[in-house]
Amino acid sequence: MLIGYMRVSKSDATQALDLQRDALLAADVDARHLYEDHASGKRDDRPGLEACIKAVRAGDTLVAWKLDRIGRDLRHLVNLVHELTGRGVGLKVLAGEGANLDTTTPNGRLVFGIFAALAEFERELIVERTCAGLASARARGRNGGRPFKMTAAKLRLAQAGMGRQDTKVGDLCRELGVTRQTLYRHVDPSGALRPDGEKLLGHAARRPSSNARSAPISA
Repeated sequence: MLIGYMRVSKSDATQALDLQRDALLAADVDARHLYEDHASGKRDDRPGLEACIKAVRAGDTLVAWKLDRIGRDLRHLVNLVHELTGRGVGLKVLAGEGANLDTTTPNGRLVFGIFAALAEFERELIVERTCAGLASARARGRNGGRPFKMTAAKLRLAQAGMGRQDTKVGDLCRELGVTRQTLYRHVDPSGALRPDGEKLLGHAARRPSSNARSAPISA
C-alpha cells in the first residue's frame, strides 16, 4: 500500500498543499492515506509525520513529493529510512533532487547508500572539527563546557549554612542558585567538604589573583 506525506512550512495559509496532494494522487496514493503537517522542517514535533510512520506496515511504501518534505537534515533522513527499511517499508520520492528515488528497488537502495555515506562523512567532519576546537581552546587555557554553578564563594557559604541545625536545605539551594545534587556533591549534611568541594577550593587557591601586584624588582 502507498502512504503519502505532505508538508508546508507555514500554517497561515500562505502556502498550500495542493501541488503536493495532486502529485501524490497522480502517483496512485489513495486520498484516505495522506498525512500532512503545517510546520517547519526543522521542528521535531511533526504529528502528521509521526502518525504516518506509525501507520505504515511491512510491504508499504512511504511516498513524498520531495526529500526536504520529510527530513530535517541528511542524517535525520538517513536514520528515518534505516528505520523504515528495518520494518520492511520503502520510500519513494517524486520530484526534486531525489526524484525517482525508490528504496524498494536495487538502484534506489544504491542511491540511498550514497546518501548514508555522505551523512556519515558529515558526522565525522563535525566530530573532527569539534575535537580540534577543544584542543585549541585547551592549549590557550580555556576548557569547554558550561561554567560550574558552584563557586568557591558559594561553597564557603554552603559550608557555613550546612553547619547550622536550623538551615533548610531547600532555602539554601535557592539562595545559592544550585541544585540539591550539586550541593551534596560538594558538602555533606554537616558542612564538611566532599571530594568535589576540596577540588574546587584547591583549584581556587591555585588560581592567580587578578589584583595581585608584581613583586618589586630589587636593584
